[in-house]
Amino acid sequence: MLESLITSKTRLKLLIKFFVSAGNKGHLRGLADEFQESTNAIRKELNQLSEAGYLNKSSDKNKILYRANTKHSLFKPLQKLIHTFLGIDDLIDHVIGKAGDIQGVSLMGDYAKGLDSGLIEVLIEGENLNQAYLLRIADKVGEKLQKEVKLYFSKPSDEQHYISLYTSKTEI
Repeated sequence: MLESLITSKTRLKLLIKFFVSAGNKGHLRGLADEFQESTNAIRKELNQLSEAGYLNKSSDKNKILYRANTKHSLFKPLQKLIHTFLGIDDLIDHVIGKAGDIQGVSLMGDYAKGLDSGLIEVLIEGENLNQAYLLRIADKVGEKLQKEVKLYFSKPSDEQHYISLYTSKTEI
């Protein structure tokens, strides 16, 4: 769907990375490693997105950090578009408030890396979670999106890349 609108796979990965959560940030080499792409391809897209005002740049020691420009007039619509593309908005809307004391929801696996593999992996952390309800919702969302949704209720032992989608206000 979105791949036909945004034909650069590198740009799509970057948009997913930065707009799925406003707190996400990255630097050139880290993004190149994460996406397994050349630094030139990443640099070209970062420069274009920065020049258009979608990304902000800041210096951190000897690295230039990039993050979404939350003040850009298209920030919210782009974030909504990315959430819709990933199916996150449906999942979170159905889950929050009905499934126990959710303290955090994170995207992990391929989608956290900006790759559309068809498997959406979501980590849900909290207390007194209604896991049966959450699993039913995940199945329904998966059917709607025609993708597999796999939920985790504790962090897997293998090292994963996480993108925070929701953090309760009490958790800082």
